Amino acid sequence: MIERLVTHIEGMLAGRATPVVVALDGRSGAGKSTIAPLVAAKVDGVVVDGDDFYAGGSGDMWDAMTAAQKVDHVIDWRRQRPLLEALRRGESIGYHPYDWNDEDNDGPAPHQIHVESAQVIIVDGVYSGRPELADLVDLSVLILIDDDIRRAQLLAREGEDYRRDWEARWTEAELHYFGQVMPPEAFDLVLP
Repeated sequence: MIERLVTHIEGMLAGRATPVVVALDGRSGAGKSTIAPLVAAKVDGVVVDGDDFYAGGSGDMWDAMTAAQKVDHVIDWRRQRPLLEALRRGESIGYHPYDWNDEDNDGPAPHQIHVESAQVIIVDGVYSGRPELADLVDLSVLILIDDDIRRAQLLAREGEDYRRDWEARWTEAELHYFGQVMPPEAFDLVLP
């Protein structure tokens, strides 16, 4: 799978003066964060963590939303746009990631992450292929994985309590996103 993606990206780079932006999308636990740096290392790329743009908010707030509302709000794509625009122009840029240690769940961390542009920019995360960013993405990739394997990977990464809470809150949003907003046929490349 990695070699197929690398070959596809290398084909896009031929004769190109501007960076290639790749949206590496897929359900939580599909392996995107494992694949992204491996691909980036082979194509002189940089990885932008989509989770850095989590919108924040309380569990009660998210639980009160419909699946479609969660999809619309969970990742702040409006904050991602200027980052991707700058990187596409070959500029470096800094941004404040979401503060996962903030007990109030209300926003970005005080520190900045600086990203240098590269010939390939990989945006790693669920919702990275969303239509609102399509004009900035050159290649949208969907990673598909068997649900049992995905759940096992999510359990190993996050633990049983987190996984159970996460699934109760986010499964319906991901099913809506990958079923209605970005079904497999909407992606440029689907990798099982």
